[in-house]
Amino acid sequence: MKLYPDREREFTDFVTARRAALVRTAALLVSGDTAKAEDVVQTALTNLYLAWPRVRPETAEAYARRCVVNAATDEHRSLFRRREQVRAELPELPADAPDDDDRTMLALLATLPPRQRAAVVLRYVEGLSVAEAADALRCSEGNVKSQSARGLQRLRELFPAPLTL
Repeated sequence: MKLYPDREREFTDFVTARRAALVRTAALLVSGDTAKAEDVVQTALTNLYLAWPRVRPETAEAYARRCVVNAATDEHRSLFRRREQVRAELPELPADAPDDDDRTMLALLATLPPRQRAAVVLRYVEGLSVAEAADALRCSEGNVKSQSARGLQRLRELFPAPLTL
């Protein structure tokens, strides 16, 4: 499938501008594994490219975010992911090692089930509204509210706030 030159350029410009943010969101959705996040974004961008002729410019970002959430969810469900993989060489190391706060946040997010993690990341890390998160997750706004509330409650149990005197 080949896009018209103008749409091809629009897609390239969109990916150039938004790829880093999509990788950051994907990394939070897959518990900080940068390599896995890159794979998720690659899958999402492939799906986005195929749908690009039907995507309206004003909804492109929301559509891309939905593609990332779906790809992360599919990645989590994949049987291939669950099998142990033996390699002759060590995998590439991440270019930027996360600091202690990032590791703590990723470890806490990893304790949440995938749907709760996605709701918390989209609402409180990405700053989306309930309606935008519901659109990305393809669920009702009430489901986003309950998933994010349960996720926050779980995070508070695991990492209680310091006492203020």
